[in-house]
Amino acid sequence: MNSFSGLGPSSGFLQSTAWRAALALAVVFVMLAITGWTAVRGSTEDTNPLATARNSWQHATFLGRPLPDPQGPPAALRAFFATLSRAEKQQLADRYPLVVGNMGGAPVKLRYRANRMAIDDARRVEKRRMNDQRLTPVGRQEAGRLMHRLASMMSSGRQILAFDPAGGGRAAEVFGNLPAAHRVSVVVPGVDTNLTTFERTARATTAPVGMARALYGAEREARPSARTAVIAWADFTSPPGIGVEAATGKLAADGAIRLRALVNSLPSSDTVSLFCHSYGSVVCGVAARDLPSNVEDIAVAGSPGMRAENRARLGTQARVWAMRDSDDWIQDIPNLEVGGLGHGADPVDPSFGSRILSADGAVGHAGYFAPGTRSLRNFALVGVGATDTVDCASDDPQCRTALV
Repeated sequence: MNSFSGLGPSSGFLQSTAWRAALALAVVFVMLAITGWTAVRGSTEDTNPLATARNSWQHATFLGRPLPDPQGPPAALRAFFATLSRAEKQQLADRYPLVVGNMGGAPVKLRYRANRMAIDDARRVEKRRMNDQRLTPVGRQEAGRLMHRLASMMSSGRQILAFDPAGGGRAAEVFGNLPAAHRVSVVVPGVDTNLTTFERTARATTAPVGMARALYGAEREARPSARTAVIAWADFTSPPGIGVEAATGKLAADGAIRLRALVNSLPSSDTVSLFCHSYGSVVCGVAARDLPSNVEDIAVAGSPGMRAENRARLGTQARVWAMRDSDDWIQDIPNLEVGGLGHGADPVDPSFGSRILSADGAVGHAGYFAPGTRSLRNFALVGVGATDTVDCASDDPQCRTALV
């Protein structure tokens, strides 16, 4: 038989492979279409404007001198800005708003000014996309939703400490006077956190902005004389929902690097407390070992695990607090780590070694920052340093032991 006659089994295999490849491509294009993407040949839209701006900064000179590394040590950047006049600082912010707005070590109020300009630039981009007929209806709708969120972030009095429009986007907002604060609380949120979900109108305290605003108010109520500030810190890439990425530590490891950078950029005299919700507690757990000594408290709520067998394995001298509401679905997640999947032991299990706080009044997985709950009051007491007055869980007699 002529070996070249007919299609033969190998050609059947090739046909099958080609069919599977075509089907896979079709699925990809359908998914891209329903999320609002469209292929526009020759598009000049910058998909990573912060990286582009940093590259421009690094190749520029100012007052006849090279500019410092925008991601360099905060102390070096503080020293650089200390040599500039007010007008010169504003000139840099006007020229490189994204760079200055995300620069640890730059003056905080200058960062607020720079980010307001960067957000306005991003708002104009989304406003154009709302009417871009090359996008799907879903794409135009998402652009409109994001445009309104960005407009809200430009409201009078908002203090945006970090802003990056790339991808889903990242941001951080300050409540209180950060430069003058003696105690700084950082709220680290969980999955599905991006610019669109940075704040919510309904159920406001389930989003980072609402969580931080509620915590700041509760801290002011708990100790009015305390000089506190609270940061809604969504300046990391979180998993997009409950999926494989939420069950692994890759994004948490990346977020931990950014969290350490934030804490290191704060004034060294500040006492810092971290309040970590859901997947945010994974980020805090990974970051714990290398956080500076001014981080005195790490409090987690609704945690799936901190990627550690117990408190000692976190490698931190900070006090570790944990709480979980009785109807939080996270308790049904297996507390194990196998082959990179899962986040390890349960922080509210007595064997872990956390100090277990009462979460009375909280409802469900997202209810820990709701006003009037004991969970929020406990967080506030930790944030202002009144740890000897927290309400502990009834089954944790060691909760207040050796508090200093």
